[in-house]
Amino acid sequence: MSEERVIDIKKGGKGKAPLIAVIAVIAVFAIIAIFASVKIVPAGCTGVVTTFGEVSDTSLTEGLHFVIPFAQKVEIISNKIQIYETTADAVSKDLQSVSTKIAVNYRIRSEASARIFRDIGVDYKDVILMPTVQEGMKSVCAKYNAEQLISQRASVAEEIKVELEGKVSEYGIEIEKFNIVNFDFSKEFNEAIEAKQVAEQNLIKTRTEQNQAIVVAEAEAKKKVIQAEADAQNRVITAEAEAKAIKAKADAQAEANKTISASLNPSLIQYQTLEKWNGVLPKVAGSANPLVSLDLDDNSTSSGTAQSSTQ
Repeated sequence: MSEERVIDIKKGGKGKAPLIAVIAVIAVFAIIAIFASVKIVPAGCTGVVTTFGEVSDTSLTEGLHFVIPFAQKVEIISNKIQIYETTADAVSKDLQSVSTKIAVNYRIRSEASARIFRDIGVDYKDVILMPTVQEGMKSVCAKYNAEQLISQRASVAEEIKVELEGKVSEYGIEIEKFNIVNFDFSKEFNEAIEAKQVAEQNLIKTRTEQNQAIVVAEAEAKKKVIQAEADAQNRVITAEAEAKAIKAKADAQAEANKTISASLNPSLIQYQTLEKWNGVLPKVAGSANPLVSLDLDDNSTSSGTAQSSTQ
């Protein structure tokens, strides 16, 4: 190969190298532009589009979207329920210092995402939510004394939630739930509450013991009444049984007497009398004496008469 042709080939190779480099740069730039134009908005979020820093009124919904590369950017705003926990200090109606741990469940309305990003930015929690919560706690706690804050916690939380909703809804923030995690008072107040609870517990215990003693006494009295009624009932039953026994005995005696009376006759009576006679005549004669009517023979009569005359 001649020297001139070698020189031409070298010149041709040097001419193509810049072209390949330019094509490679364009390809890389195209790939970067393609990737830059593709934006994915996650579920539960809204994409706020900015064109050279200017916020667009139109927001992107969930899914895949294409934007102008390098000119438009997409800021992701979450519309899911978020939790904000903090501690708020307030003063109760009876001037007790109250330190409250609270938890707020809130969310950003999707249609308000662009407006919130334009007017407030991504720090809307610190700019809007935090001062509003602090103000609401102070406002509502001042309406209740310390004991009411403890005993009516649910009502206090609901009232604070309503007040928060009225102040943050205009910004497109929704309050889903407001929880009072804990109330914390001064040491002196806590000791006073504890002493009061102990006194109430002792009073309840005393009343319970008194009520138990009353119940036992009433039960014992009822037991005695029941026993007395049972004894009286037993006496009545015994008396009735004895009366029935006496009546049965009397009825049996009467029946026996009736039987005996029916079997008696004058001859039997005289026979029974003679069986029991000791041989001595009665000194008094009368119709009531059955010996007067005895029919003795003449010898007995004469002998008796002579003996009587001799005497």
